[in-house]
Amino acid sequence: MKHRIVSTLIMSFFLSSLMSLWVSFLNLGLSEILLSQWGRAFTLAWPAAAVIAFFFGPLSQKITARLLG
Repeated sequence: MKHRIVSTLIMSFFLSSLMSLWVSFLNLGLSEILLSQWGRAFTLAWPAAAVIAFFFGPLSQKITARLLG
């Protein structure tokens, strides 16, 4: 369980930070407020991404196993 929690936190950190930066950049371009707005978006996105990844991770692994098994 400890491995699953840490793995979920790390993966959700990377995904939410990169995705929120990308969407912020698409919406704002290279502007003066990009970093502050990205930080706000990331702060909201990471907890949501962690919860979603924790609960849907096992389902995703089962679907992957079926597709590739």
